[in-house]
Amino acid sequence: MTEKALRLGTRRSKLAMAQSGQVADAVSQVTGRPVELVEITTYGDTSREHLAQIGGTGVFVAALREALLRGEVDFAVHSLKDLPTAQHEGLVVAAIPVREDPRDVVVARDARKLTDLPRGARVGTGAPRRMAQLNAYARTHGMEIETVPIRGNVDTRIGYVRSGELDAVVLAAAGLNRVGRIDEVTDFLSVDTVLPAPGQGALAIECPADNAELVAVLAELDDPFTRAAVTAERSLLAALEAGCSAPVGALADLLADGQTVKEMRLRGVVGTTDGSTLVQLSTTGPVPETHEAAMALGRDMATEMLAQGAAGLMGERAQ
Repeated sequence: MTEKALRLGTRRSKLAMAQSGQVADAVSQVTGRPVELVEITTYGDTSREHLAQIGGTGVFVAALREALLRGEVDFAVHSLKDLPTAQHEGLVVAAIPVREDPRDVVVARDARKLTDLPRGARVGTGAPRRMAQLNAYARTHGMEIETVPIRGNVDTRIGYVRSGELDAVVLAAAGLNRVGRIDEVTDFLSVDTVLPAPGQGALAIECPADNAELVAVLAELDDPFTRAAVTAERSLLAALEAGCSAPVGALADLLADGQTVKEMRLRGVVGTTDGSTLVQLSTTGPVPETHEAAMALGRDMATEMLAQGAAGLMGERAQ
């Protein structure tokens, strides 16, 4: 008798289906059981409002979590950057697999790079975090750009460029990689130019905390380095969210000496969406060995950023 299929809850978007399909294959390999995708529509998928207005994090996650808690699906896959930073009672992130490219990318007309955009170029993005850093970069490099808030899936966003409505859009490299459209990128943005969203490029595999057998199996897909990095980034975000509503970018990267990972560098930025004020920090130290150490790294940097004026950037929500 074949074992019952595991039910993987996923959003319906092309990107969500692509990344869930990849996880389904990996879970099948470690469990020897078939995995079926169960499509769930979330409020974030049906609302046409801008993310900043509907509450940002959590809008894509709530329906998946409800399905998990009701037992309609066995586990779910989230883009980690969509996951609220607070731990959910009754659920556990059993695995954070190896992270994809965390960078942001530009898809522009005429194969242009960010630095080649014409004066007054209209650049679309749904993220106040990107707006803040792009506008700050433009200010310091004598460029004139106009950031335009957009919503929609990858097709919709790239469509604005193809139709000539926008000169460029900024997207996450990981998403384009997962849907097989990375060849449309005209510029990979250095993280020195735009720091990604905390957790960008990483996936979270979540399941009920009381299903010990499934938690143990899914844990085989966990990458400890990715988990340490995103834990520090999300801890920074959580501490800043408590004291500051301005958009946050963060990236923890691992510094290797040959094959050996020696240290972790955590960088954070918070700023006003017009780019006039940015608070940026970087710290380097040993790779955190425990969840608590990774959390502390993020918290300590947030405290320092708030002390340097991040709290004064309150109320810069992009409308």
